[in-house]
Amino acid sequence: MKLIKKIKKQLVMTLLILMALQLTAPVLSADAITDVVVTLGEDLTAEQKANLLEEMDMADIDEADIVYVTNEEEHQYLGDVVPKEQIGTRAISSAKISLREDESGIMVTTENITYITSKMYANALATAGITGAEIYVTAPFNVSGTGALTGILKAYEQSTGEDLDEDLKKAANEEMVITADLAEDENVSEDEAIDFINKIKEEVDKQKPETTEELRALIQRLAEEMGLTLTDTQLDQLVSLFNKLKDLNIDWDKVNNTIDQTKDWLNDFAESEEGQGIITAVRDFFRAVWDWFKSVFTNEEEAALNVSQTIYFS
Repeated sequence: MKLIKKIKKQLVMTLLILMALQLTAPVLSADAITDVVVTLGEDLTAEQKANLLEEMDMADIDEADIVYVTNEEEHQYLGDVVPKEQIGTRAISSAKISLREDESGIMVTTENITYITSKMYANALATAGITGAEIYVTAPFNVSGTGALTGILKAYEQSTGEDLDEDLKKAANEEMVITADLAEDENVSEDEAIDFINKIKEEVDKQKPETTEELRALIQRLAEEMGLTLTDTQLDQLVSLFNKLKDLNIDWDKVNNTIDQTKDWLNDFAESEEGQGIITAVRDFFRAVWDWFKSVFTNEEEAALNVSQTIYFS
């Protein structure tokens, strides 16, 4: 009986994993794609590298077309906002970046990324100046995903031949981490954290605060309007971040337009035939799994009852 239960459990887990991999695979459309770049963590084993390339459907890519990211680079861009022990000593996060020639927004999907969400990546990339891309971030096992943005930006530079401002890359990484940290607060949801950061971007563009005091007051007011209570540390981090951003001559109209385009893209996909198909597949799959579980437990309960009755009357 125990062996049967174990086999059934493993079967269910396998089905769930296969379904998750299918649903989180990149949603790519050939239209408007100008270049596809793969970035890999330098510390992946040969087997992990091969498995990730297979997962990305890029097994035949030439070695010369792969962008590698080192742990030193991750420390360079994350060292000011993430403790060294959290960054670790290995570069693992990897990504497939499909750049688009239009300004349609940024679609990000992830696999085995536990801390940084798709929307957080997209918003940070918009801040860095990217306007159109489809990105798949992955790893061979669960990782925070904080190092992936470094690779994505590096791949963007190699693909376009455009060097992004070093301070801008650091600020984009800082935005990503601060947003994730804010969403970790039990009183702040992921959507609230992202909407709050985006609202600050909008108001900074409109009001153009010139002093630190004006910026602090703006952020504090927006937090109150959205019903968020910031700690002194959170407020200081946000003030520091946007002080850096406002001195980088960022085209905030362009950033906010990219964010809006990204939202429209996600909404359009959700309402599309393909998106609805995925939603239906997910619903049907889990309904089937639930029905299967119920049938298994019902059969086992009946079997157990029969056994107990046999023992009782023997």
